[in-house]
Amino acid sequence: MCGIIGYTGTLPAQPVLLDGLELLEYRGYDSAGIALQSSGGQIMITKKAGKVAALRGACAHADLLSCCGIGHTRWATHGGVTDGNAHPHRVGKVSLIHNGIIENYHDLVGRFNLQDQLHSDTDTEVAAAVINHFYQGDPFQALKHAISQFIGSFAFCVLFDDQPGKIFAVRNVSPMVAAHCEEGSFIASDLTALIAYSDQYFIVPEYHILTLSANGIQIQDMDGQAIHPDMLTVNWSIEAAQKNGFPHFMLKEIHEQPDALHNTVAPRIKDGLPDFSSDGVPDDIFRGCNKIYIIACGTAMHAGMVCKTMIEPLMRIPVTVSIASEFRYEDPLVDENTLVIAISQSGETIDTLEALRLSRRCHARTLAVVNVKGSTIARECDNVIYTHAGPEIAVASTKAYTVQLAALYLIGCKLGLVNAKYTLKQARAFIVSLQKAIPAIGRILEQENTIKKVVEPLSSAQDTFFIGRGLDYTLSLEGALKLKEISYIHAEAYAAGELKHGTIALITDGVPVIAIATQKRVMAKTLSNIREVKARGAYVILLTKENNVTDQDVYDVQLPLPELDDMFMVFPAAVALQLIAYYTSVNKGVDVDKPRNLAKSVTVE
Repeated sequence: MCGIIGYTGTLPAQPVLLDGLELLEYRGYDSAGIALQSSGGQIMITKKAGKVAALRGACAHADLLSCCGIGHTRWATHGGVTDGNAHPHRVGKVSLIHNGIIENYHDLVGRFNLQDQLHSDTDTEVAAAVINHFYQGDPFQALKHAISQFIGSFAFCVLFDDQPGKIFAVRNVSPMVAAHCEEGSFIASDLTALIAYSDQYFIVPEYHILTLSANGIQIQDMDGQAIHPDMLTVNWSIEAAQKNGFPHFMLKEIHEQPDALHNTVAPRIKDGLPDFSSDGVPDDIFRGCNKIYIIACGTAMHAGMVCKTMIEPLMRIPVTVSIASEFRYEDPLVDENTLVIAISQSGETIDTLEALRLSRRCHARTLAVVNVKGSTIARECDNVIYTHAGPEIAVASTKAYTVQLAALYLIGCKLGLVNAKYTLKQARAFIVSLQKAIPAIGRILEQENTIKKVVEPLSSAQDTFFIGRGLDYTLSLEGALKLKEISYIHAEAYAAGELKHGTIALITDGVPVIAIATQKRVMAKTLSNIREVKARGAYVILLTKENNVTDQDVYDVQLPLPELDDMFMVFPAAVALQLIAYYTSVNKGVDVDKPRNLAKSVTVE
């Protein structure tokens, strides 16, 4: 949450910062601002409530010549969405941008008598005041002493009035990456803001102070010792972070799913069997575990619920899916025989990271499923499986979800094989079925225009319900989340058999019900539940296999899904639900890529 960028070098800083903020805007778009510093040390701050476009307009007539500056796009945590609460914040000689939360900021105000120095409602301005309190001409010492006072998470970029051409940075938990190239030095929340300039970068280590100048980047630990970072190479191009002719990033990313699944699955198949040797993941991590915990948030948690439904009957061991923010407070039953799988697109989701750290303290075996190379969760897990989805810019996750499913299915197959629950023949058949899911997604994309027409009645709905049983129910949870987060329609998912225990009271004439019925084992009972809502006037959109023959009186519209083994129907059905949510949002005129109150990477608790 919140996007930050800093640049110092030979280029005019303002366009570098504004262009970078537009690329980072999916991390927060309540307000935006930049601070430019001249070669003589003069600092000019421009900030506006609203999106980066409003800031760009406010900067149109700026006349400060600057090759050094910092920029911020905000997801509000402390204080309302106002110009005054926007970053950067300036106190004394310090101008500061911040991603994170300083939990003890109220205490700091009293401890350092800061009341008369503050003009906003933010914790960030308090942090700037504390840094200014300690500043006596040495940025390193000021930052070192200040951050020792802070409780919480932070990624700071700081300009000091008397240090022209230099940006100082330090972080705890909140992510930052940095790069140096011919044009100068860059630092940002993530790679999307840097890749236009360099494909070489490093992860900023926690509690190390960086000094960025046009000539390079100096890294020091808290004892002042110089540190040389491990350099990484970006494995995607700038085009991957652009719309490339699509009206929205979300639609582009929906269409990228066949390639993303292929890139995630194909390198991990050897002789028709799942193989994680290229990931450095040993078979021993899967052998002999007596329970599995999956920790994740939001869409990633929904992928975990599908995984539970797939793995538990196979392995005959308990699989628990825990909301990461709750896991830490449940006193979980985790030990050295527990496999903990942490799922996160960004690899920086703070609740998942803290749950992972607790699992490691309990001596669990840990395995990360993440998309971003070198992310904190990836680095702190015993083992990591990267999903090769490329950058996902839209706030609503699509391709990250399906590649997470693909990775989890590979893990499930490997678990069965290593623990003798699958024969070689069964494992190879499983992999063949998984590979068939990729072209099946392509067939759903071919139905895009049909889906666009089907969802027209949804745009005027106040409530929508998703129902299914078993695997279909776990998928319904993700379908409801997608619809509510980008269309603002109240949407809930229910196990179809639970409707008669209260929820059916909400079904009235015309209320949309999206019913998923792909599982042969529970098909008859699911259809009975659909008839129950149809009898009460619901507008039913039925997702089922294209060759299933059902009574046409049970639905208003049927969306046929390509025929796959039941366990793998989640892949084409997920894409159909994504398109339903997307076109409902478009029909309502909502900003699909940047829905209100949301941000892409949740790095605050």
